Amino acid sequence: MAEVYDVREHTKLKNRVTIVGALVNVFLSIIKIGFGVLGQSAALIADGVHSLSDLASDLLVLVAVKLGAREADHDHPYGHRRFETIATAILGMGLIAIAGGIAWDVYERLLQPERMLIPKPSALGIAAISILSNEWLYQYTKRVATITRSKLLLANAWHHRSDAISSIVVLIGVAASLLGYVWADALAAVLVALMVVKIGVNLVSDSIKELVDTGLSVSVVDKIRAEIMATEGVKDIHLLRTRQMGEDALVDAHIVVDSRISVSEGHMIGDVVRDVLIDRFDDVQEVLVHIDPENDEYSMHAETPLLREDIDKLLREYLAENYPLINGFRIHYIKGKVEIEVILPHTMFSLSKQVETIKKRCLVLEQEIEQITRVLVFFKA
Repeated sequence: MAEVYDVREHTKLKNRVTIVGALVNVFLSIIKIGFGVLGQSAALIADGVHSLSDLASDLLVLVAVKLGAREADHDHPYGHRRFETIATAILGMGLIAIAGGIAWDVYERLLQPERMLIPKPSALGIAAISILSNEWLYQYTKRVATITRSKLLLANAWHHRSDAISSIVVLIGVAASLLGYVWADALAAVLVALMVVKIGVNLVSDSIKELVDTGLSVSVVDKIRAEIMATEGVKDIHLLRTRQMGEDALVDAHIVVDSRISVSEGHMIGDVVRDVLIDRFDDVQEVLVHIDPENDEYSMHAETPLLREDIDKLLREYLAENYPLINGFRIHYIKGKVEIEVILPHTMFSLSKQVETIKKRCLVLEQEIEQITRVLVFFKA
């Protein structure tokens, strides 16, 4: 019950901090754009648009998270997390377009000096309020991100810190303009626009990487590999692949286990690997483990493998009238070849003649069929 309560409490904290951030951005957008127009500060207007884009991102994220949180269905067996990715790409392109508009407006004003905006002292106070508000949001969001171990919230916290830095640029630009450097406010507006472009490009770039299934970072993949190799029963690993889907990471891995163990034991080792990765890595939500008896990553087998039906026919042919005496057989596929274990019932201990005949005929089978490297005979207790 305690774990369920924690999950619900963390969800409430995440929703609360997002809503608080959205409300603060509404307030900052209104006062910065409003006082930017009244106070004739292009930089403050640009910073207001920056805050407005943050508000849009908050709303977009809330909608995308709601869509992305839907359970997997028949048409989307891996879930709907990519809705959030698509929304992020759209947001990034919107930010780039907004920044381009700001920069173009400033460029036109520079070509026509009579249109240059001369900021009023009130713009300084608004910029200061923006700095304090965004720094508070940074500290608050970072604290909640630490409690909930949310990388998304941590990234959003640094987004608030970047807003505070852009407002510092505005503050400097407005102050310099009031001191007689009329171009300083325009320069500050361009710098803010460049910051917005950088955020937009990063969002689009990261989204594209996710949509084309770019793997996780080398450091994270190395840690995943180390955890798999540390699992009891795992002898080797190859074809380790990762990809991102929203906040979730998906992992595919081929692990090598002892070629002589049972199918159920190999399956259990795979389950342990899956559980360990999901437990140790917060982002990993799904792990597909393929069990191999050897490292076959670079193996090339031109021959069609002998399947159980083929081997059964061979045993019937070579053992002839003795075939009904066997209890069954096991197959091992090693290095592109086949090893067979013929199982005899314990009641045949006393039938030495028949047992010897079966062993001899198995030896002939081993020698005549190229794909078969060894045929062993065992008694079942």
